Amino acid sequence: MQEFEKLGVFYLGRRWDLEAGQAEADLVLYKSNDLLTHAVCVGMTGSGKTGLCVTLLEEAAIDGIPALVIDPKGDLSNLLLTFPRLSPEEFRPWVSEDDARQKNLSLDEYAREQAELWQRGLGEWGQDAARIQRLRDAAEFALYTPGSTAGTPISILRAFEAPEPALRADSELLHERVSATVTGLLALVGIAGDPLQSREHILLATILEKSWRDSRDLDLASLIRQVQNPPVARVGIMDTESFFPEKDRGALATRLNNLLSAPGFAVWREGEPLAIDRLLFSPSGKPRVSVISISHLDDAQRMFFVSLLLNETLTWMRGQAGATSLRAILYMDEIFGYFPPVANPPSKTPLLTLLKQARAFGLGIVLATQNPVDLDYKGLSNAGTWFLGRLQTERDKMRVIEGLEGVAAAEGGAFDRARVEKILSGLAKRVFFMHNVHDDEPTVFQVRWAMSYLRGPLSRDEIKRLATAEQPGANDAPGAATASAEASKPASPTAEASGAGTSAVDEATTDMPPVLPAGVVQTFIPSTGAPPEGASLHYAPRALGIGRVHFSDTKLAIDVERTVSCLAPLDAAGGADWRQAAAIAVRQEDLPSAPAGRATFASLPAAATKPRAAAAWKKTFADALYRMQKIELWHCESLDIVSKPGEAERDFRIRLQQAARQQRDKLVAKLRQKYAQRLAVAANRVRRAQQAVDREKGEASQAKVQTVISIGSAILRTVFGGRGRSATVGRATTAARGVGRSVKQTGDVARAEETLEIRQREHDDLEAELAAEAGALSAKFDPLNERLATIAVSPRKADVTVSLVTLAWAPRWKQPDETLAPAKVDRPG
Repeated sequence: MQEFEKLGVFYLGRRWDLEAGQAEADLVLYKSNDLLTHAVCVGMTGSGKTGLCVTLLEEAAIDGIPALVIDPKGDLSNLLLTFPRLSPEEFRPWVSEDDARQKNLSLDEYAREQAELWQRGLGEWGQDAARIQRLRDAAEFALYTPGSTAGTPISILRAFEAPEPALRADSELLHERVSATVTGLLALVGIAGDPLQSREHILLATILEKSWRDSRDLDLASLIRQVQNPPVARVGIMDTESFFPEKDRGALATRLNNLLSAPGFAVWREGEPLAIDRLLFSPSGKPRVSVISISHLDDAQRMFFVSLLLNETLTWMRGQAGATSLRAILYMDEIFGYFPPVANPPSKTPLLTLLKQARAFGLGIVLATQNPVDLDYKGLSNAGTWFLGRLQTERDKMRVIEGLEGVAAAEGGAFDRARVEKILSGLAKRVFFMHNVHDDEPTVFQVRWAMSYLRGPLSRDEIKRLATAEQPGANDAPGAATASAEASKPASPTAEASGAGTSAVDEATTDMPPVLPAGVVQTFIPSTGAPPEGASLHYAPRALGIGRVHFSDTKLAIDVERTVSCLAPLDAAGGADWRQAAAIAVRQEDLPSAPAGRATFASLPAAATKPRAAAAWKKTFADALYRMQKIELWHCESLDIVSKPGEAERDFRIRLQQAARQQRDKLVAKLRQKYAQRLAVAANRVRRAQQAVDREKGEASQAKVQTVISIGSAILRTVFGGRGRSATVGRATTAARGVGRSVKQTGDVARAEETLEIRQREHDDLEAELAAEAGALSAKFDPLNERLATIAVSPRKADVTVSLVTLAWAPRWKQPDETLAPAKVDRPG
């Protein structure tokens, strides 16, 4: 048997002999990078389409490739039903009571039957429980239910947030994002918003685009308020009131407010944020297969959410580096209604953009449907692989063939329409026709047995149980792998903190600030947040330092500048202790020269009132920046890749996984090239040996028939008489010679079969040798678990610039029952 646990290939099934109506020995191993040119899967209900797509996603997960799985029908939650022991006890909670009842079986009996069925089915396809465990170990599986708490809900609060600067700078992309968001929102309130004719659409789009261009986030509440009081005086050349009178705007605001205040809408603001990075990877950076079930939503809600998800995917995609290997998969189980040929729903534009652009970023798009008629086949011509199963009507078949013919024409390849029609007419269940632009010819194959338990759609209670058992990130420690290499450092000018260490004089207090001599500058740190009830403002003296540190390393390709602002406590002698300094987010131009109001003040050491104090602080601050400031980077030794400044470990490991996959794919391609000629020779020898066996068997069969005829003829003439004894003896002699030839032919068959067995063994040994070398490549890269080294980059003295060092008063809120000792006020001498 062929080895299917190879790097960079998906085990989909075995070749299918249409004439014999049975599977052949040859496996169908689909190269993962072929999915960079996307795929379309079409098949009627019962064709095995879901099983094929589940198989594809399982193979991707085993290879460490994450996936977004949009599930409009509700049966892809089955991806979470994987049972490593294949025991009846694992199946028991998930078997269908209705199916058990129809078979007159108890749930225990039916669970045992299903467990045995899966053990047998997997075994027939060379799979076992160990492979299921490998699948579970390779990726995390999560179930999301936007608009419902059955699974993990998804919050859409980010839907109206301003996109990143790069998208805002591109007018065309910004317009597409605005239009899709507004169209989906209006659909939720029952308005068919035409971008060119609907004044509702035009007004909302104008408001949204203005806010986003101004880098201001919106939510639904603020959007409603701006509908009532638009932030623009004109829409086009018309004043806003003439274009959309206040009374009519009030009606639109009311409809939007009804949506906002509806009890069911609260769920849309709960749960995980709609962040593609978090849907594709766990907190530790482990690949995640996120099944997003939308079967419980109505049509308008589905369109709204799918449009948001596709636009978020586009935004995420454009933030990725270019890729030559598959990075992630976006799969949608039923695109009927989302990608029509003429209409332009809000889902169509982002989906078409993804089909055209995602390849460059390593994102593979897989689209499936059982309704092949009403689809934009011109758009689908961007897909390089087509999986076609049994189709319901002749019309369906003709429509798919026309689409496939367009794909072949776009690729400049030949298309045998008559042959394809014949093949599609003869497909059995779980048998698919695969047209792959990367292959020399189409393939007909039977889909392998799925590792996931294909139970079918789950009830709400079952989804709730399943989601609880498979909580996203359940295997990750809280906050695991989220820190950068610089995160766990002791308090220093680099540390993030709300205040500085305690000064030796903080406990003494007065109700007025000290009077300072000329030339001594003081400033006040702005207070933030509302004061606790009954609390009063209290200031403590600190040394404030603001400076810039430049880090440069040509070898590491680092050239960054960091601005440092920090507060240091003062000792009794008026010195600043920068080792205990705390970082503070403040700009020099934002510093006030007076307190925020009535307050008390801690005492100030006399030495700190001298002009030379600030000069001493400046010198020690510059020295502290030079000695204590550094950038620490992660280093992956196996790939020799260094993290970017400030890059979290999780993000670095995610980047490493893609780099490792691309490196692996290059090495595997070289390995395949190395073995290609030897495998081709070996395969040719097997083919010739098989032909010899078939030929010898044919000749042996013919010889046996001829011998039987000769013997029969001789016996008949002996019994009934004939032309003479000599003729009878001659025929008997001929028959005897025929028996000898028959025996010889039987020996020839045995020798031919022995040769075939030797040639097949030679071929299998070569395959095993290739697999062993490929396996060694797999062991070479493990970026998710590899221990990372750290590299520290320090500045030069000349790269440290001090912008400001001054006396600053740091605020805090003093509780009513808190007493501080009266301070001795040091007057300047």
